[in-house]
Amino acid sequence: MGFTKDSDEKIEFSGNSRLISSLEKYFEINLVDEITFFSPSNKAGEIFEIPVTHSGADVDRLYLVNLGDKSLPSLRTAGAALGRKVRGKAIELVSLCAQSRLEIRAHAVSILLGAYTWNLKTGKTAEIATITIATKDRDAVHEASVIASALYTARDLIHTPSNIKNPLWMAQEAKKIADEKGLAISILSGKELAKFGGLRAVGNSSPKPGPRFIELTYVPKGKAKSASALPHFVIVGKGITFDTGGVSLKRPYEFMTAMKSDMAGAAAALATISALPDLQPQVKVTVLMMCAENALSGTSQRPSDVITQYDGTTVEIINTDAEGRLVLADGLGYAVEKLDPDYLVDIATLTGSATLGLGRQYAALYTRDIKLAQELVAIGESSGERVWHMPLVDDYTDSLESDIADLNHAADKGDYSAGSVTAALFLEHFVGESRWVHLDIAGTGRSETDTGENAKGGTGFGVRFFIDWIVSLS
Repeated sequence: MGFTKDSDEKIEFSGNSRLISSLEKYFEINLVDEITFFSPSNKAGEIFEIPVTHSGADVDRLYLVNLGDKSLPSLRTAGAALGRKVRGKAIELVSLCAQSRLEIRAHAVSILLGAYTWNLKTGKTAEIATITIATKDRDAVHEASVIASALYTARDLIHTPSNIKNPLWMAQEAKKIADEKGLAISILSGKELAKFGGLRAVGNSSPKPGPRFIELTYVPKGKAKSASALPHFVIVGKGITFDTGGVSLKRPYEFMTAMKSDMAGAAAALATISALPDLQPQVKVTVLMMCAENALSGTSQRPSDVITQYDGTTVEIINTDAEGRLVLADGLGYAVEKLDPDYLVDIATLTGSATLGLGRQYAALYTRDIKLAQELVAIGESSGERVWHMPLVDDYTDSLESDIADLNHAADKGDYSAGSVTAALFLEHFVGESRWVHLDIAGTGRSETDTGENAKGGTGFGVRFFIDWIVSLS
């Protein structure tokens, strides 16, 4: 049950007033007195636990959670606090928080995210809480359930250790989801990847099983014959299942610990498309998962190699730890040649520079379309996955010049100290005339702490953002 405290120290409860009165009468308590006893602040997520008893009642306690200013961020904070309160406990939580549809959905998703757990411990089976949202708006609860399920999918994929999670495993997981959800799927490997120079250069460092190109397609029910008339939304996701840095080995070695998360972009893309059959937006969506392991081996690419990307562009390799843009470039080139997208989006844990500039609360968003960028910033705020519009600085393009190839991929020329920007400029070379958006989620794709909505590890960032964007195009 949610409450707020205004500047005059007045306590107000959020929910059905008749239901609240009935609870007070049933359990013989005065909720305002109970809250006043604890001297609450007005900080969202503050929780007070009230034991209650009544013969025949299954309820043994009430959680009173502070909703702060009742903004969407505060409702998410309150929801996450409730979720964490019941995480790992086999109890039922009923949340009374009557708001608008968007507010109900935000609050409910955050409860489920706060309750998320993942591990491979043996022995006792993990206990799972049952979450119920007390509202008449069934659609809002349904949407929240679908979105949270997709986020769980993304997080499960990211948390899976890389001795299990290789490109073949990613393809198998995508196939399971495609079969369950009725999505079209195509998987390429081996000689079928002849044109994918970037994917092969990175992924052939781990030839068993080698890289995989995974394409999934969603078309709304009954629209198979008229799909060409629908907006076509294409997502290209970086799927590096582990990143050692290759020959340009990461230093210090501790940086590698989190590198099982380097496929978070592909995970978000797959999780997004997994939700669409349940939501039925009137948009055609294609997901391209560029899956490879960047290993250190006798077949690793070397600094000074020259590769040919899918679209024919030659690229001089400078640093083998800048591998993500190579696999994305193939995916973008394929999308331009084969798919005729109305929106072409890539998502990747791409550069540490994005984290240095924006921390872990905002993803770096790049696009030349100013109006679209403004719309996406608003979607980021409402979805709970914030983005910041970053500049594509044309003055930095000379950093990509090469003496021996069309481009160097690591922006080796010049010293602009703008690694996220120059990486985006490299990717822009492969998007043609597409309406293109690049999301660098190096900061937001992984949480280094176990707090709020996020368990330590993969966050699933991008799923809520993409779903809301796609639905808005219907």
